[in-house]
Amino acid sequence: MVMFLFLVIALAVVVTAVTLAVVSGGDSGPLPEAAPERLRDPLPPDRPVGRADVERLRFPLVVRGYRMADVDDALGRLGAELAERDARIADLESALAGARAAAAHRHVSMEKPAQEEQQ
Repeated sequence: MVMFLFLVIALAVVVTAVTLAVVSGGDSGPLPEAAPERLRDPLPPDRPVGRADVERLRFPLVVRGYRMADVDDALGRLGAELAERDARIADLESALAGARAAAAHRHVSMEKPAQEEQQ
């Protein structure tokens, strides 16, 4: 019985303290809405993305990790630029292979007359 009475008094004290804290602290009103955090240094829109841009890229944290829109935009941009660079590399390798084949053909055709003159 004494323990029950002690718990009731303790509960009354806690409820009173919380009520006083809420009532006395209510002068300032509710907290203002915070603006959502955005990327501070997004990927540069006016030039190709470089290694330093990717290393500097940091996504702001939100309740469940990162803002999906920011991550999707960055990954889409990086994917598009990598595809563009891959296509450019393929074009250059193709042109280089063609130039090597042409040079090899010219080299072979130059050697044939020299061999015919020796006979």
